[in-house]
Amino acid sequence: MSKKVTGNAFDAKIFNRLLGFSRKYRLEFFIGTFSAILLSLVSVAKPILLQEIVNIYFKNKDKEGILNFSLLMVVFLIAEVLLQFIFIYKVNWLGQHIIKDIRVQLNKHMLQFKMSYFDNSSVGKLVTRLVSDTETIAQFFGQGLFMIISDLLKMLVVAIVMLWMNWRMALIAFIVLPVLIYATKVFQMAIKSAFQEVRIQVANLNGFVQERVTGMKIVQLFNHEKVEYEKFVKINDLHKKANIRTVWYYSIFFPIAEILASISVGLLVWYGGLDIVNNGTTEIGQIIAFIMMAQMLFRPLNQIADKFNTLQLGMVAGDRVFEVLDTKDQIAQTGDLEAESFNGDIEFKNVHFSYIKGEEVLKGISFKVNAGETIAIVGATGAGKSTIINLVNRFYEIDEGEICIDGTNILRYTLPSLRNQIAVVLQDVFLFSDSIYNNIALSDESITLEQVIDAAKEIGIHEFIMSLPNNYHYNVKERGGMLSTGQRQLIAFLRAYVSKPSILILDEATSSIDSYSEKLIQEATDKITRHQTSIIIAHRLTTIKKADRIIVMDKGRIVEQGSHLELLEKNGNYKMLYDMQFAGEAV
Repeated sequence: MSKKVTGNAFDAKIFNRLLGFSRKYRLEFFIGTFSAILLSLVSVAKPILLQEIVNIYFKNKDKEGILNFSLLMVVFLIAEVLLQFIFIYKVNWLGQHIIKDIRVQLNKHMLQFKMSYFDNSSVGKLVTRLVSDTETIAQFFGQGLFMIISDLLKMLVVAIVMLWMNWRMALIAFIVLPVLIYATKVFQMAIKSAFQEVRIQVANLNGFVQERVTGMKIVQLFNHEKVEYEKFVKINDLHKKANIRTVWYYSIFFPIAEILASISVGLLVWYGGLDIVNNGTTEIGQIIAFIMMAQMLFRPLNQIADKFNTLQLGMVAGDRVFEVLDTKDQIAQTGDLEAESFNGDIEFKNVHFSYIKGEEVLKGISFKVNAGETIAIVGATGAGKSTIINLVNRFYEIDEGEICIDGTNILRYTLPSLRNQIAVVLQDVFLFSDSIYNNIALSDESITLEQVIDAAKEIGIHEFIMSLPNNYHYNVKERGGMLSTGQRQLIAFLRAYVSKPSILILDEATSSIDSYSEKLIQEATDKITRHQTSIIIAHRLTTIKKADRIIVMDKGRIVEQGSHLELLEKNGNYKMLYDMQFAGEAV
């Protein structure tokens, strides 16, 4: 992610882009702005009324006049409270609706990314973009932009009223403004850099914690608690230093602003007091009104500095979110054919592929799977077996060659319809923290519980599920942690079967599991691969003896093809793999 810090305190491009999200809510935007205008007018009424009470009704001891003006002040206070409520509610309502839209857009965009994007991106940082950064954008509207508009309007109205009431005293009050404005500008530029560093460190901290919590088993297995603790201390210290840097700037700016405001009030009292002593035109009520208005002038300026920082923080977050939104790493949606079902013919034609440019994983492989055939792919780790799955589903784009299903290039099929017809059972099964039923149906309302139960009975795993507490409603917790590896793979197998695919792919589906689960999966495999195009990728060669054809891969190339017995007779790579696994056993 970008770490560039511009020298500008305000980025107009990002500001305009964020503002563009409010077009959908023009009415709320107008209400927020209009209430800010009314607030600026109502708020200045208090010092004017107080001046009148002191200069006229206090001086003349007019009790009725004092009561009437006091009641009028109460009316203005009530009006100010109501306007303040409308203003705060509407601008925060607007901010929350905008971040909802941004999150939806960002999530939709991320769902279309190639797998290579996620391979090279930190999960913690992506979570920060989707959750934390978008929340900061809400503050851009609710606590930043509209608050600044409101404060600027108040300052403008107060300044005009002060000049109208007594231009000499107004100029006295304005003497310190240039210094305060300059200090505010310096503060804004300094704090932007500090805030960007804070966001970077937050993302780093989130990424580190999420990865370590997910991989806690590895940390403890290898007795790395102390090492990881020391790493966390360092990352947390960088996060602390980044935040202390912002605290440092705040601790310098706000005392300076308070001192300058106090100087302005002192000058007003000095000038107004001397004028009264010298029998000038200034009155006590006017001095009181000017002191109130000076505070109304300087306090918003201090708040503007603070709110401008919130605005900048929102733009920094917006920049990071837009960086993800602007990333063009999606699978090209070039297809216009809807794949309602496949016969199941699959053909690879001279396919070349590399995860990293210049380092080919597949080196011009060609093979064909006929409809209804069960093909097994074997080979050493890194031979390119699992890559074939990723390419059939278009998780990655090939560098050269062509992949066809039913004689049609898969690029011509719409991506959703292509993937709907292909079911995959992976070696590393991922289950959500939800019930078994929801993990199988994946929130597809067309798949009923009765259908899931029937499917489970068909492939022979219904009894296993019924043995669990709450059976199909048993919550497997995060990543299926409440189930064994074999049990998770049985659930994944059922999930694939229920989707009624045209093509079934099993990637190491029986590796690292107990013999009972393997037996269940083997029986299920025999049932659902019958008369259906299936590709089985396996290290355990006992699971593929019944395959119609076995493809042997080595270093990205196909080196052998044939049935189990044919390949054993060739005495080649397959025979070597078989002998390594079953030395001493009869064929």
